[in-house]
Amino acid sequence: MRIDLSGARWVKSRYSNNGGSCVEVAPDFLGIVPVRDSKDPSGPALVFAAEAFASFVAGIKAGEFGAV
Repeated sequence: MRIDLSGARWVKSRYSNNGGSCVEVAPDFLGIVPVRDSKDPSGPALVFAAEAFASFVAGIKAGEFGAV
């Protein structure tokens, strides 16, 4: 299934002032969260189920993945 992201509104976290190593999300899609590399806006995007992405973000906030 292809999802048309041509009109997507992409946003970065307000915590992303780290020299360009960021991802952007398109929050306006029902049930899915498209994610892309902010350094390559015309490149590919990954699309996650909204529930899976919410679980991932909760895990990050809880410190489940450690620092890189």
